[in-house]
Amino acid sequence: MQVHLKTIHETSAAAGWAGPRSLVIDRTPRAGGLGIGFSGEELFMMSIAASVCNSLYQEAAKRDIPVAHVEIIVNGDWAGEPAQARNIRYDVKLESSAPREAVEDLIRSVDQAADIPLSIRSGTPVKLNSIDVLKG
Repeated sequence: MQVHLKTIHETSAAAGWAGPRSLVIDRTPRAGGLGIGFSGEELFMMSIAASVCNSLYQEAAKRDIPVAHVEIIVNGDWAGEPAQARNIRYDVKLESSAPREAVEDLIRSVDQAADIPLSIRSGTPVKLNSIDVLKG
């Protein structure tokens, strides 16, 4: 998997894309940005919600559990210098006609297996691969 990010000419905002999908990334005005896109912190939290949501649908299909609606709310704190995410927690609301026990078991199983939370919990390393400095 590969994603790209490129700043938009002479602004703090950037376009991010993966294949044909894109979004705008920016800092908040408080942090010196234009506030026209998601911040990195917001995308980090959103990735947790997206991973859990996708995994819920995948695992529900395997278990023949119908899913009508999913809502995930992720909260966390950012502290320290440099800032790091702390105290990440999330709530899941899932609408289904399946028995409550089956749905709760589905959610607990996904909580342990969803890719992004699992990667964070296991401390997946991130390394700088290369640097290319261009003259402007």
